Amino acid sequence: MQRHGGKILSDQLKKLGVRRVFSVPGESFLAALDGLYDSGIANVVCRQEGGAAMMAEVYGKMTGQPGVCFVTRGPGATNASAGIHIAMQDSTPMVLFVGQIDNRHTDRETFQEVDYKAMFGPIAKWVAQVNHTDRLPEYIGRAFRVAMSGRPGPVVLALPENMLSDVADVPDIRLGELHEAQMPSAATQAILHALGQAERPLVVVGGPHWDAQAQANLQAFAEQHHLPVAVGFRRQDYIDNHHGCYAGDLNVGINPRLAARVRAADLLLLIGTRFGDIETQGYTLVDPAAPQKTIIHIHADADEIGRVYAPDIGVVATAPAALRALVAASPVGDWSNWTAAARADYDAWISPQESPGALKQEQVIKWLSDQLPDDAILTNGAGITRHGCTAISSTRNTARNWPPHRGQWVTAFRRRFRRHSNIPTGRWSVWQGMAVSR
Repeated sequence: MQRHGGKILSDQLKKLGVRRVFSVPGESFLAALDGLYDSGIANVVCRQEGGAAMMAEVYGKMTGQPGVCFVTRGPGATNASAGIHIAMQDSTPMVLFVGQIDNRHTDRETFQEVDYKAMFGPIAKWVAQVNHTDRLPEYIGRAFRVAMSGRPGPVVLALPENMLSDVADVPDIRLGELHEAQMPSAATQAILHALGQAERPLVVVGGPHWDAQAQANLQAFAEQHHLPVAVGFRRQDYIDNHHGCYAGDLNVGINPRLAARVRAADLLLLIGTRFGDIETQGYTLVDPAAPQKTIIHIHADADEIGRVYAPDIGVVATAPAALRALVAASPVGDWSNWTAAARADYDAWISPQESPGALKQEQVIKWLSDQLPDDAILTNGAGITRHGCTAISSTRNTARNWPPHRGQWVTAFRRRFRRHSNIPTGRWSVWQGMAVSR
């Protein structure tokens, strides 16, 4: 059956299970909008492309499925680029469709002509232009596979307007089930053997793929071995912050005692995290050239293992798969004293200190802690307020922390507040403009 490109696109999205897209409508992809209108897929129309891209990015975080965004060519694409950058650095699955000029006029500096491969290439997993209508299902299927595979991230597809308006007789494709690989038993044994030799081990978790079961397995694994667990930048929801093995977060304004503990550790078990510049305070806590400690790095993407730190043991596996294997193994040690000291350092760090001025921040935080339910959603602006709100909050829930890892703009996150602030007096002024939504 002959269908126009916009209809083929929307039918394929529906086949892939897409229920909602975010867009700022533009004349460069009118055929796609026609297809979406008749598809039953909800189109959340936004006022600015940056906001639309941010919404798609956080939708990908929330669902674990690619967030889908449509923007027009030229300025629309440049506005959306911040959302693509966030999705890349946050490892969030996302697909951005960009309206494009008639491809028969390429390289003539046509109105709003942009080479999107050159523009988005450094900040996306894959960028392509669909020049033939009958290849739309192929490109869209590949876009979704790439966005979800290994280390998830954003994909950009440019859609020339003449290609969308043309017709073709092509079937939709179906993506088959993709089964997650389990961590090999040899890798599990190698990790546990190295762990058993350590005197001061520290587990650091982060990255994509986390869910409630991964949190439960992490906590059980830490309890079995009495291991301290630190979380990466803005990954506090990967473990119950009230858990006795929780040692704090490797964040902006890090607890100095936690920083010292990273330096003192003789083994780092990195699960899912890239262990980047913020976690290492600009690579000062661990020297990439001479780490002087055993490093075990587990990550879903082989390209991330050894990118900065050459590990003693590297394992390609998702964090949930690794934790399923680790929690099923017998304990190889007990680091109760080391872990208790790490927890004591964290508790000391979050002890309240009276803030200056009439508005006492620690009292505001206590009130929020007493009043808000676990599923409260807080929004805050960019800059210092964003860092402060991330630093002061703690959570019992998993995979519900949504602020961008490297992002800008307004952020939203669901958290459970601890009863007191861990922000030293005068360091932050965080409550200006905060909104609380029940």
